[in-house]
Amino acid sequence: MAISRRAFLKASIATAVAATGGLTVFHASTRFDDANTVIIPHASHWGPFNAVVKDGILIGVQPLKELDAMPTEMLTEGIISRVYDKTRVQYPMVRQSYLANPKGDTKPHLRGQEPFVRVSWETALALVADAIQTTAQTHGNQAIFSSSYGGWSHAGLMRPQVLQGRFFNLIGGQSTTTGDYSGGASQVILPHVIGDMEVYSPQTAWPVIEEHTEVFVLIGCDPWKNNRIEFRVADHQMYPHWKRFADNGMQFISINPQCTRTDDELNAEWVKIIPNTDTALFLAMAYHAYKQGLHDTEYLTRYTVGIDKFIDHLLGTHDGIVKSPEWAADITGIPAEEIIKMTQLFASHKTQFAAGWSLQRADHGEMTHWSIINFAAMLGKIGKPGEGVGFSWHYGNGGMPQSGGTMPVGLSQGKNPVSANCPASRISDMLNHPGTPFTRDGIEYTYPDVKLVYNAGNNLLSHQQNTNELIAALNKQVETFICQDPWWCASSRFADIVLPATSTLERDDLSSGGTYSNDKIYAMRQVIQPYGESLDDYEIFRRLSEIFGVEEKFTDGLTYPEILKRAYSASSATMPFEEFWQQGHSPVAVPKSANGWVRHGDFYREPDQFPLHTTSGKIELFCQDIANFNIKDCPPMPTFLTPFEYLGNAKNNQVHVVSPHPYMQLHSQMANAKVREYENVQGRQYVLINQQDAKRRGIRNGQLVEIFNERGRVIAGAKVSDKIMPGVISLEEGAWLQFDSQGRCNSGAINVITSSQACSGLSQANSANTCLAFIQRCRDPESKNLAFEPPQVLTDHNTAPIAVTDVTLAVEGAAHQAELSPGEALFYQRCTLCHSAKEPRQYTKAQWRGITKSMFPRAGLNPAERKAVMAFLDENAKDAAPKQ
Repeated sequence: MAISRRAFLKASIATAVAATGGLTVFHASTRFDDANTVIIPHASHWGPFNAVVKDGILIGVQPLKELDAMPTEMLTEGIISRVYDKTRVQYPMVRQSYLANPKGDTKPHLRGQEPFVRVSWETALALVADAIQTTAQTHGNQAIFSSSYGGWSHAGLMRPQVLQGRFFNLIGGQSTTTGDYSGGASQVILPHVIGDMEVYSPQTAWPVIEEHTEVFVLIGCDPWKNNRIEFRVADHQMYPHWKRFADNGMQFISINPQCTRTDDELNAEWVKIIPNTDTALFLAMAYHAYKQGLHDTEYLTRYTVGIDKFIDHLLGTHDGIVKSPEWAADITGIPAEEIIKMTQLFASHKTQFAAGWSLQRADHGEMTHWSIINFAAMLGKIGKPGEGVGFSWHYGNGGMPQSGGTMPVGLSQGKNPVSANCPASRISDMLNHPGTPFTRDGIEYTYPDVKLVYNAGNNLLSHQQNTNELIAALNKQVETFICQDPWWCASSRFADIVLPATSTLERDDLSSGGTYSNDKIYAMRQVIQPYGESLDDYEIFRRLSEIFGVEEKFTDGLTYPEILKRAYSASSATMPFEEFWQQGHSPVAVPKSANGWVRHGDFYREPDQFPLHTTSGKIELFCQDIANFNIKDCPPMPTFLTPFEYLGNAKNNQVHVVSPHPYMQLHSQMANAKVREYENVQGRQYVLINQQDAKRRGIRNGQLVEIFNERGRVIAGAKVSDKIMPGVISLEEGAWLQFDSQGRCNSGAINVITSSQACSGLSQANSANTCLAFIQRCRDPESKNLAFEPPQVLTDHNTAPIAVTDVTLAVEGAAHQAELSPGEALFYQRCTLCHSAKEPRQYTKAQWRGITKSMFPRAGLNPAERKAVMAFLDENAKDAAPKQ
């Protein structure tokens, strides 16, 4: 359909795009002669690309094959389909009852139910500023809580949670989260066991794997799916290497309740295992290896501590339970003969173990990765070329050689005057039990008494387990809930004040990729004008900083373009900024030596010269530090502890529900994009169910089902398959919320039925994959899925403008910064670029030495600066001498 330029410009954006044939994926070789069409480089979690813009409107994307080995549908279709979607928040919005009486009864129980009122930015920011000041003056800054921990909103440096931390730290601070949902258990236990978090660590370089590895074991690990996205910019460079591994005859074995996309692509042998029982399996394999003399005594003596205690545990010396293959068979569902066969295969071949993070998102999740480490150490494999353990093969294109270069350095959060925190997955517990003490990694903390929640660029109501419990806790405890987001996601729908943020395409920024290789720097140039009245996150917090009198400190006295240029100049890039900005990317050289890098290789070659960052300097099969903590649900060596819910204690007809990451989304991002149509069933999140289970319940492929337990009920669409074992169903996380009149989530959001119980008192991490439920045919859906329908907005509501009143909140940031030592100042200025700074006392001196290996390059610190920071950390670490 032809349309004139004048009509095109006058029509609505949606109509104009439709009239020109819709949004398009353009081939990399396409040339554009139309003067009204421009090509603008950008980059995202899903990959780099050229945006094709006509008359100021995005009409398509052009993948860059030379930079992205496998562009995904999320890039080629998802980004463009959600930009102009009806789920965009176009204007500042305030919930009707909150606006009517912001200092009185705001009727919090109506969150998520009543209409919003469009207001001006002046009114919205006045309400936000007043709420912040009132909360701080009445309850202290600890009553202000940031749920914006994740940083996944977009791939740039100027992520909202960093900017939020910077703003609040300048006006007295805020309570924050610690840890995360992704690897919450292992990031606490593994520094004690093997000296590093491991879940966020680079993996052995792929040329080493290709040359040496004979057997590659995937344990709850799906790199084909999860490597589709990255925290920064995905380039999918590992995919050709994975294929070559398989084509060259490498044997892949997948231990998993469901057959994954990786299993199909790599022709892996699928070993079905009952969820939450991997610890029992690896204990049994360690037992068999010991009894059959397959263990490496010399390796265990030189590289580990605690072997005698661990062997006693395997033999049942103290608990009377022999950890034999027969014992594990009853728990795991894997026949004893198969456990024995796998043990012998792994012992006799060069074997690389790759474990996913999903394993430790479970009750007693600390035990699972630890048990894999102990088994691999029993066989003498850790640190050898092509062998050992790796816990990030499925993320960040683990395996790509590392440049070792410095990436761009953006604005930092600085030091937070408030020390109060809450483990990321314990927010409901915090809200329900303010002032209650809790322990994490052996340190006692106290939950803050939170009255205001600020949520920027993070979908809290999607991430947190037991959604109904969270909503009730928010309504009971929180006086003001502010959400800053481009879309009407669940968190926006349940907020009191909604500030419309621009999408990644509507702002300038910088990024880098990949997560571990660090071999490229990307320009994220603004593609289109802000949608509606949305503002980018930097501008929102700059305006708030202006209101509170800290704008000069917030901006460092620089303009936004100057901040980006400064960030780029701090990196290892050699291309002039102007050339880089025009081209869209700048390479960072990877030295040839990186092709031979082996995870834990230095330790294996020279354990005395390169000890691990554990207390002993070795792999701790039994950990005395954990024993000293005396935590009842976290023993000092890998132990199978019965989960609070699993098939071993299920009621009749219950199934175990696992909740892997989605294939077509990044958590809840892209749920509102066109790509959901690839997998949704009747417009809802699909659930994978085994043919036997479906037949027993009268469920057919494509029908709606209801999944329920005492925590909640969801409606999903059934996919009947032989790709999942009987007794287990798989419901991917990330669906948006929409409750019907019966309280059922009509969209299939998994966390409506998951438990918020912590996996243990050590890490306080989540146990999302420990979940039992019933499933049955749904015969009474009340409507189609309405999760992607915007809320009602009152257009004829007469609201008097609200102006900013005097803001008198005391700002002590400048005085406090003057008291910092040089190393302390550098730590809080340069090491807070992603998450808020961890307290030095959270780790020992040795653990900090392991963590800073990857932290320092990203912070752009030179040798002298690194020395100063380490001096500060050594003086304040968990095991530092008490200060006089």
